Amino acid sequence: MQGLAALPADVDAKAVWLANVIGARSKELEARLVAPTREAAVLVGLVERPAGLNLLLTERAAHLQHHPGQVSFPGGRLIDPEEGPVAAALREASEEVGLAPEQAEVLGILPPSLTGTGFTVTPVVAWLTEAFQAQPDPTEVNAVFEVPIKHLLVPGNCQRGTWERFGTRFRVHEFHFEEYRIWGATAEILVQFFEVINAKTI
Repeated sequence: MQGLAALPADVDAKAVWLANVIGARSKELEARLVAPTREAAVLVGLVERPAGLNLLLTERAAHLQHHPGQVSFPGGRLIDPEEGPVAAALREASEEVGLAPEQAEVLGILPPSLTGTGFTVTPVVAWLTEAFQAQPDPTEVNAVFEVPIKHLLVPGNCQRGTWERFGTRFRVHEFHFEEYRIWGATAEILVQFFEVINAKTI
Protein backbone atom coordinates (compact mmCIF):
# COMPACT_ATOMS: atom_id res chain seq x y z
CA MET A 1 0.00 0.00 0.00
CA GLN A 2 2.94 2.35 0.38
CA GLY A 3 2.99 5.10 -2.21
CA LEU A 4 -0.78 5.09 -2.65
CA ALA A 5 -1.01 8.70 -1.51
CA ALA A 6 1.19 9.73 -4.43
CA LEU A 7 -1.14 8.33 -7.09
CA PRO A 8 -2.19 10.79 -9.78
CA ALA A 9 -5.80 11.85 -9.38
CA ASP A 10 -6.00 13.87 -12.60
CA VAL A 11 -6.87 10.93 -14.85
CA ASP A 12 -9.63 11.79 -17.31
CA ALA A 13 -12.64 9.86 -16.00
CA LYS A 14 -14.42 10.16 -19.34
CA ALA A 15 -11.46 8.62 -21.16
CA VAL A 16 -11.49 5.69 -18.75
CA TRP A 17 -15.22 5.28 -19.33
CA LEU A 18 -14.75 5.31 -23.10
CA ALA A 19 -12.02 2.69 -22.90
CA ASN A 20 -14.76 0.19 -21.98
CA VAL A 21 -16.99 1.03 -24.95
CA ILE A 22 -17.59 -1.81 -27.40
CA GLY A 23 -18.26 -0.69 -30.95
CA ALA A 24 -19.68 2.66 -31.96
CA ARG A 25 -20.71 5.43 -29.59
CA SER A 26 -24.29 6.55 -29.84
CA LYS A 27 -25.41 10.17 -30.10
CA GLU A 28 -26.98 9.72 -26.67
CA LEU A 29 -23.61 8.78 -25.20
CA GLU A 30 -21.88 11.70 -26.91
CA ALA A 31 -24.43 14.04 -25.36
CA ARG A 32 -23.85 12.48 -21.93
CA LEU A 33 -20.10 13.01 -22.26
CA VAL A 34 -20.41 16.76 -22.75
CA ALA A 35 -23.04 17.20 -20.04
CA PRO A 36 -21.82 18.54 -16.68
CA THR A 37 -21.28 16.04 -13.86
CA ARG A 38 -21.59 16.37 -10.10
CA GLU A 39 -18.64 15.68 -7.81
CA ALA A 40 -18.86 12.83 -5.31
CA ALA A 41 -16.49 10.75 -3.21
CA VAL A 42 -16.53 7.27 -1.68
CA LEU A 43 -14.50 5.64 1.07
CA VAL A 44 -12.65 2.44 0.15
CA GLY A 45 -12.26 1.25 3.73
CA LEU A 46 -9.81 -1.55 4.57
CA VAL A 47 -9.89 -3.24 7.96
CA GLU A 48 -7.72 -6.06 9.30
CA ARG A 49 -9.72 -8.82 10.96
CA PRO A 50 -8.49 -12.10 12.54
CA ALA A 51 -9.21 -13.97 9.30
CA GLY A 52 -7.52 -11.39 7.08
CA LEU A 53 -8.02 -8.08 5.31
CA ASN A 54 -11.61 -7.01 4.67
CA LEU A 55 -13.25 -4.33 2.54
CA LEU A 56 -16.17 -2.28 3.89
CA LEU A 57 -19.30 -2.06 1.73
CA THR A 58 -22.92 -1.02 2.13
CA GLU A 59 -26.25 -1.90 0.59
CA ARG A 60 -27.99 1.37 -0.13
CA ALA A 61 -31.49 2.02 1.20
CA ALA A 62 -34.27 1.19 -1.26
CA HIS A 63 -35.85 4.65 -1.13
CA LEU A 64 -32.76 6.62 -2.22
CA GLN A 65 -32.93 8.54 -5.48
CA HIS A 66 -29.61 7.31 -6.87
CA HIS A 67 -28.62 3.61 -7.04
CA PRO A 68 -31.32 2.38 -4.59
CA GLY A 69 -30.66 -1.06 -3.15
CA GLN A 70 -27.27 -1.38 -4.82
CA VAL A 71 -24.02 -2.34 -3.14
CA SER A 72 -21.66 0.60 -2.85
CA PHE A 73 -18.88 2.13 -0.83
CA PRO A 74 -19.90 4.66 1.82
CA GLY A 75 -19.99 8.02 0.11
CA GLY A 76 -21.96 10.76 -1.58
CA ARG A 77 -21.93 14.20 -3.11
CA LEU A 78 -19.53 16.97 -2.17
CA ILE A 79 -21.42 19.65 -0.30
CA ASP A 80 -19.43 22.40 -2.02
CA PRO A 81 -16.21 22.66 -4.09
CA GLU A 82 -14.23 23.69 -1.02
CA GLU A 83 -14.97 20.43 0.82
CA GLY A 84 -12.75 18.14 -1.23
CA PRO A 85 -13.10 14.37 -1.77
CA VAL A 86 -11.30 13.25 1.42
CA ALA A 87 -13.48 15.37 3.68
CA ALA A 88 -16.61 14.33 1.78
CA ALA A 89 -15.81 10.61 1.95
CA LEU A 90 -15.12 10.77 5.70
CA ARG A 91 -18.25 12.85 6.34
CA GLU A 92 -20.45 10.45 4.39
CA ALA A 93 -18.89 7.40 6.09
CA SER A 94 -19.62 8.99 9.45
CA GLU A 95 -23.24 9.60 8.50
CA GLU A 96 -23.86 6.23 6.85
CA VAL A 97 -21.92 3.72 8.96
CA GLY A 98 -20.86 5.66 12.09
CA LEU A 99 -17.15 5.83 11.25
CA ALA A 100 -15.39 8.38 13.48
CA PRO A 101 -12.59 10.42 11.83
CA GLU A 102 -10.01 9.05 14.27
CA GLN A 103 -10.90 5.50 13.17
CA ALA A 104 -9.63 6.10 9.63
CA GLU A 105 -6.13 6.68 8.31
CA VAL A 106 -6.32 8.02 4.76
CA LEU A 107 -3.78 6.38 2.45
CA GLY A 108 -4.57 8.31 -0.69
CA ILE A 109 -7.01 8.61 -3.56
CA LEU A 110 -7.63 6.70 -6.76
CA PRO A 111 -8.33 8.33 -10.12
CA PRO A 112 -11.97 9.38 -10.46
CA SER A 113 -14.67 7.24 -12.03
CA LEU A 114 -17.67 8.38 -14.05
CA THR A 115 -21.13 6.95 -13.37
CA GLY A 116 -24.06 6.65 -15.72
CA THR A 117 -26.10 8.85 -13.39
CA GLY A 118 -23.84 11.83 -13.97
CA PHE A 119 -21.39 11.74 -11.06
CA THR A 120 -17.61 11.99 -11.12
CA VAL A 121 -16.64 9.84 -8.13
CA THR A 122 -13.27 10.06 -6.39
CA PRO A 123 -12.40 6.93 -4.35
CA VAL A 124 -10.57 7.68 -1.07
CA VAL A 125 -8.63 4.69 0.31
CA ALA A 126 -8.21 4.40 4.08
CA TRP A 127 -7.16 1.94 6.78
CA LEU A 128 -9.85 1.51 9.42
CA THR A 129 -8.98 0.69 13.00
CA GLU A 130 -9.77 -2.86 14.12
CA ALA A 131 -12.00 -1.38 16.80
CA PHE A 132 -14.41 -0.06 14.18
CA GLN A 133 -17.88 -1.58 14.34
CA ALA A 134 -20.47 -0.25 11.94
CA GLN A 135 -23.48 1.66 13.24
CA PRO A 136 -25.57 1.98 10.08
CA ASP A 137 -28.08 4.76 9.56
CA PRO A 138 -31.24 3.05 8.21
CA THR A 139 -32.24 6.19 6.33
CA GLU A 140 -29.03 5.87 4.28
CA VAL A 141 -28.20 2.17 4.09
CA ASN A 142 -30.06 -1.10 4.32
CA ALA A 143 -27.00 -3.09 5.44
CA VAL A 144 -23.28 -2.78 6.13
CA PHE A 145 -20.97 -5.72 5.52
CA GLU A 146 -17.32 -6.62 5.05
CA VAL A 147 -15.95 -8.70 2.18
CA PRO A 148 -12.64 -10.56 2.58
CA ILE A 149 -10.16 -9.27 0.01
CA LYS A 150 -9.05 -12.85 -0.61
CA HIS A 151 -12.61 -13.70 -1.71
CA LEU A 152 -12.60 -10.95 -4.32
CA LEU A 153 -9.27 -12.17 -5.69
CA VAL A 154 -10.35 -15.78 -6.19
CA PRO A 155 -10.30 -16.57 -9.92
CA GLY A 156 -13.86 -16.70 -11.18
CA ASN A 157 -15.31 -14.48 -8.47
CA CYS A 158 -15.01 -11.54 -10.85
CA GLN A 159 -17.21 -12.00 -13.88
CA ARG A 160 -16.83 -10.05 -17.09
CA GLY A 161 -19.77 -9.07 -19.19
CA THR A 162 -21.39 -6.32 -21.22
CA TRP A 163 -23.94 -3.70 -20.33
CA GLU A 164 -25.95 -1.38 -22.58
CA ARG A 165 -26.65 2.20 -21.64
CA PHE A 166 -27.12 5.39 -23.66
CA GLY A 167 -27.52 3.14 -26.71
CA THR A 168 -23.92 1.93 -26.34
CA ARG A 169 -22.39 -1.35 -25.16
CA PHE A 170 -19.80 -1.31 -22.36
CA ARG A 171 -17.45 -3.91 -20.90
CA VAL A 172 -18.27 -4.37 -17.21
CA HIS A 173 -17.21 -6.42 -14.18
CA GLU A 174 -19.32 -8.03 -11.48
CA PHE A 175 -18.55 -9.70 -8.14
CA HIS A 176 -20.73 -11.85 -5.91
CA PHE A 177 -20.42 -12.34 -2.16
CA GLU A 178 -23.04 -14.26 -0.20
CA GLU A 179 -26.38 -12.69 -1.22
CA TYR A 180 -24.77 -9.49 -2.50
CA ARG A 181 -24.19 -8.52 -6.11
CA ILE A 182 -21.38 -6.00 -6.53
CA TRP A 183 -21.56 -4.30 -9.91
CA GLY A 184 -21.62 -0.92 -11.66
CA ALA A 185 -19.24 1.79 -10.54
CA THR A 186 -18.44 -0.08 -7.32
CA ALA A 187 -17.13 -3.11 -9.21
CA GLU A 188 -15.13 -0.90 -11.57
CA ILE A 189 -13.52 0.92 -8.63
CA LEU A 190 -12.62 -2.45 -7.11
CA VAL A 191 -10.95 -3.60 -10.32
CA GLN A 192 -9.04 -0.33 -10.53
CA PHE A 193 -8.00 -0.64 -6.89
CA PHE A 194 -6.59 -4.14 -7.40
CA GLU A 195 -4.70 -3.02 -10.48
CA VAL A 196 -3.20 -0.03 -8.69
CA ILE A 197 -1.89 -1.97 -5.69
CA ASN A 198 -0.59 -4.72 -7.99
CA ALA A 199 -2.43 -7.31 -5.93
CA LYS A 200 -4.04 -8.74 -9.03
CA THR A 201 -4.99 -7.61 -12.51
CA ILE A 202 -8.49 -8.84 -13.25
